[in-house]
Amino acid sequence: MKFARINLIYFLVFLFGAAVVARLFFLQAINGELYKALAKGHQEIFQQISGERGDIFLYDKDKIVLAATNEESRFCYVAPKLIGEKERVAELLASALSVAKDDLLKNIETNSEKLFLLVKRNISEEEGQKIQELGLDGVYLDQERQRLYPFGQLASDVLGFVNQSGEGQYGIEGYWNDVLAGQEGWQKISYGPFGRLTDGDTAGSMKGVDLILTIDKNIQSQAENILKDYSEKFGFQSGQIIVIEPASGKVMALADFPGFNPNNFQEYAENNQIELFQDKAIQAVYEPGSAFKAITMAAALNEGKITPDTTYVDTGKVVIKDKTITNYDNRIWGEATMTQVLERSINTGAVFVQNQLSHQVFTDYLEKFGVFEKSNIDLSGETYSENQEFKKGWEVNYATASFGQGINMNLMQMARAFCAIANKGKFIQPYVVEAVMDSGTKKPFLLDNPRQQIISSNTAEDLTKMLIAVTESGYGSGARVPGYYVAGKTGTSQIPYSALGINKAGYSDQTWQSFIGFAPAFSPEFVIAVKLDNPKTRTGSESAIFLFQNLAKYILDYYQILPEKE
Repeated sequence: MKFARINLIYFLVFLFGAAVVARLFFLQAINGELYKALAKGHQEIFQQISGERGDIFLYDKDKIVLAATNEESRFCYVAPKLIGEKERVAELLASALSVAKDDLLKNIETNSEKLFLLVKRNISEEEGQKIQELGLDGVYLDQERQRLYPFGQLASDVLGFVNQSGEGQYGIEGYWNDVLAGQEGWQKISYGPFGRLTDGDTAGSMKGVDLILTIDKNIQSQAENILKDYSEKFGFQSGQIIVIEPASGKVMALADFPGFNPNNFQEYAENNQIELFQDKAIQAVYEPGSAFKAITMAAALNEGKITPDTTYVDTGKVVIKDKTITNYDNRIWGEATMTQVLERSINTGAVFVQNQLSHQVFTDYLEKFGVFEKSNIDLSGETYSENQEFKKGWEVNYATASFGQGINMNLMQMARAFCAIANKGKFIQPYVVEAVMDSGTKKPFLLDNPRQQIISSNTAEDLTKMLIAVTESGYGSGARVPGYYVAGKTGTSQIPYSALGINKAGYSDQTWQSFIGFAPAFSPEFVIAVKLDNPKTRTGSESAIFLFQNLAKYILDYYQILPEKE
């Protein structure tokens, strides 16, 4: 009986074994490919990877230098599903990477179903070595591309930055993001032996386009340093400088103080300093003040309503209904020519000039000079004003607009307007991207830049001579550079309460102060626009003009431009 039971057990074991073998044969031989594919679904995933971002170059006089590129940085991540002793792993990682253990443990436990969980970016070589020595299951090191700006803060407002998601923000990085970003691809990632992750094949990714900018590194650096140095002397809160080649629209420098270091953009965001990312040269409007008188004068000269020698008698004020317009310091100038109106920056003289034109003709010229439209610079986030208050048609609005009060523009718009005067009446399109690099070959970027004639060359020449008189004999004498004729105009305007975020009508005691000019005046190589936000000085002739003179002298020396006069 005992042997019968044993034989029965052997027989049952044999049947069970045969069934198992048959099942295995069925799975492997009959449906092997099916189950292999199903298994892979649990062992492999496809991760989207970004294409390598294109580089950005600046000029260093006659050669180009790298201003934005990519570098490989290491990061640590975990696979929560593969971590056994979560508390122990969190403790070891926290010690190795100098992160908070409790926060890390909570993060791992909360996201236990996730395949990947980032622990720390930008880990050092020493930290990476510690992680490798620990040899923990479910803990991994990998590399990612990170944006690097070799010159740090230089031209940061032009360049912008790339956020942690790989998206361009502000400046060139924001405006040209789709071009720079490249083509996305895929990477296969598999579970290896013992649950470890292994990288597989990659496919489809492609590097973005490299861009060459018009910005000259040395002029840009000089402009930024001048702003920084004079901020201490004049006590302004912020300031901007633009340098443009008037014949082409090529932007040679665009500086904004205070700037930021795009390599550390997260720190500014964490400290609620996001406003530093804003480039006020294109992302903030202001009332240009007396620099706008050049536009008013251009309109009347071009219409033949005045000449540089036309005279009028200044009584010190103009009354329009219940509004009284006066000159700076309530000065009374008596008889003055149109050239002297600019030299002495006479507000009532600008009103006289505007009155020689119909409201419609004056408005038409403002439109020609780009007052009501963006400059369309190829940078992210340009703002502008449609100047709806001016367009209401009130008499006093036309009067105050004649000397740049009650009109809102950004500094790039004003620089563009002065380029038309310097460029013999031709209106240009400012731009920052000059060329692309394709397989190491520089290919010019074709820009639609029609250079519309908005005033005659004769008008531009007459106005240039009048603006030279401003620097030779008038309030603009601080802009003079020995050996050269400089044409330009100062500007000072009160800042309205609304621009300061104060819900109140009227104007504060704070001011915008500016100087815009070009040199050499009879064959201009550059236009420089300087704007300072609320310096301690009273007028642009006491502040912004000196930044202009300093930078103009530098550029004339830098390009070794021959003097015009002894």
